Amino acid sequence: MTLRLHDTAARAVREFTPLTPGKASLYLCGATVQAPPHIGHIRSGVNFDILVRWLAASGYQVTFCRNVTDIDDKILLAAASEGVPWWAVAERNQRAFTRAYDALGCLPPDVEPRATGHVPEMIVLMRRLIENGHAYAAGGDVYFDVLSYDRYGELSGQRLEHMRAAEDVDESHKRDPRDFALWKGAKPGEPSWETPWGPGRPGWHLECSAMSTKYLGPTFDIHGGGLDLVFPHHENELAQSRAAGDGFARYWVHNGLLSLGGEKMSKSLGNSLLVDVILTEIRPAELRYYLGQAHYRSEMAYSPEALAEAVAAYRRIEGFVTRAAEAGQSAGATPAVSAAALPAGFTEALDDDLAVPQALAVVHEAVTEGNTALAAGDVAGAAKQAAAVRGMMSVLGLDPLDEYWSGAGGEESLRPVVEALVAVALQQRQAARERKDYAQADAIRAGLLEVGIVVEDTPRGPRWELRR
Repeated sequence: MTLRLHDTAARAVREFTPLTPGKASLYLCGATVQAPPHIGHIRSGVNFDILVRWLAASGYQVTFCRNVTDIDDKILLAAASEGVPWWAVAERNQRAFTRAYDALGCLPPDVEPRATGHVPEMIVLMRRLIENGHAYAAGGDVYFDVLSYDRYGELSGQRLEHMRAAEDVDESHKRDPRDFALWKGAKPGEPSWETPWGPGRPGWHLECSAMSTKYLGPTFDIHGGGLDLVFPHHENELAQSRAAGDGFARYWVHNGLLSLGGEKMSKSLGNSLLVDVILTEIRPAELRYYLGQAHYRSEMAYSPEALAEAVAAYRRIEGFVTRAAEAGQSAGATPAVSAAALPAGFTEALDDDLAVPQALAVVHEAVTEGNTALAAGDVAGAAKQAAAVRGMMSVLGLDPLDEYWSGAGGEESLRPVVEALVAVALQQRQAARERKDYAQADAIRAGLLEVGIVVEDTPRGPRWELRR
């Protein structure tokens, strides 16, 4: 099988055939950094990280571009409410997004352009559109003429006569209420950049067309983003880029949203769950598992119960791999990562529009077989299953024995200290058990648990792990 992806524009699953054989280019609409990220934002990051990893595992040389919108109405409003410069809000929240992506093991993009650094490219694109008769300057703004592009609406499937007016600027200067702003004229107290049509700042849609084509070329393979961006953002990107003469994206891939209580998770509703807060309750690998376990196109409904189920599922995988590694070390063999020979069911699932739920079913089947082998004392059989599990979980960015997760959060430098302190506590616990002071032994174990250290008694002695 070869990779097939659901293309929003085609409204169907299509075989992925890259523009250049052996190479894959991907542009992902990143954050508008007016506030720190909630887990709904980072679901997109995890979903597309799995796509990047699978493309690479399938032999493609991947170029991954994820932008940052660092100038926007919402950023200006946040800055005004705080009484700080707009760039301070953008920089603070951009760092929070980077911290969240890193914590959840998302591979860094090859390039992460910011809107404010690409005004020259936006000017060139606007000039091309004006010269082609698809845009016009009026009242200090520059607008895209929707009626000049007869394929407008093809991505979202909407008909022009049913569309409402674009709400991005004052309509008084527009030829048609549905025309959208490419450039917004300067207002008192707002940041601005000079252009041939007057000072101002970028429109949201213009920046992504300018940045994606600068780094990936006038035609590239995949454009990704959340389902909420299909209209108007991606519709407008497609229209302005094609009108300017660019082939633009060949596949449009959109992830489903994360909801809370039946409503889209958003800051405006006040129901967001910040990544930094969630990571005080569970470990980063567990949150990544939760956000990546569902099919990327499905809607996820957040609940503490669903999160707890995902945590338990990941710990089951982690527990097996750890026990198999310990058994292998005792027998003089450690299960290695084996991504070269992934189970057929796993590869078929990911090739089928990144069907992660089906891929994880293969993982859990291998875990069950591995646990059965361990119970029977079949160390070699357990090691074989553990190697397969590690290979599959590595593709999903979640190999439990990967040093990334053992040192997640910058704790690797403290690991020797933690190990020494835990060893002392376990020695004291063992001494208490030998003198039959079980109350003291239980108190020591409970004390370790309070700081996130879980102790499990095994036939080979106690083992422990640090959990958040």
